[in-house]
Amino acid sequence: MKVLLLKDPKDKDSGPDPYIKELGLYGFEATLIPVLSFEFISLESLFEKLSHPECYGGLVFTSPRALEAIKLCLKENSKNEAWSKSLKQRWNTKPAYVVGKATASLVEEIGLAPQGEKSGNAEKLAEYICSREKPNSSALLFPCGALKREVLPTVLREKGIPLESLTVYQTTQHTHLQESLSSYFSQQGFPASIVFFSPSGVKFCLQHIQKLSGDLINHIKFAAIGPTTAEAMEAAGIPVSCTAESPTPQDLAAGIQKALRLQNCSLAK
Repeated sequence: MKVLLLKDPKDKDSGPDPYIKELGLYGFEATLIPVLSFEFISLESLFEKLSHPECYGGLVFTSPRALEAIKLCLKENSKNEAWSKSLKQRWNTKPAYVVGKATASLVEEIGLAPQGEKSGNAEKLAEYICSREKPNSSALLFPCGALKREVLPTVLREKGIPLESLTVYQTTQHTHLQESLSSYFSQQGFPASIVFFSPSGVKFCLQHIQKLSGDLINHIKFAAIGPTTAEAMEAAGIPVSCTAESPTPQDLAAGIQKALRLQNCSLAK
């Protein structure tokens, strides 16, 4: 059975994509189609803030892209040197809160120790931060995207925990998205399941998928990587057949297998 994953592939250096690999263990033939492009902005401002750890109580990351922005800053030799010599150690005396495993591994790559990676979504991470931070302490620095949801900032604000957001990337539709989707449907046919990985993915892909699927769209099982994406799918009128218990390849593959098994049982009756 075919599964279409609407996400960027993992870095080429790090071997096969873990989602394709895990779905393969269940006998699924998975294909990735990149949906989003990212434009990084305010990098000078970001490094200026990173240069003053004494002004902050810690860091918050809810997206791998925020870490990519930091890595771009550190490509400059002088900034990399400053980070390695003192800034990294000074930030390591403060928490670096993260939303999931992918973000946690990137935090480790820049030499920091992540906390809260089992949260899995912004709501649970906000609860975790509130359980560890005192009201009216130093602000947490939150590098984020232009389309960030307000859940985490709102919860922290209500609890009196200061958060300083800085937009470091903008999200746009991948230039080859429409072409890639058309090519997939004409060459591979209809997948048994389509997985969305972000609300932006729903926004940019849905119309194309509806057009390409026609009436057969009702036979496709739609899956979400987490509750935020599931909400966006439901708001757009897509029936959500499964939401991964946590945003990992293992939980997604298990969820898809269960959803398709239930479908096969009902068809057999």
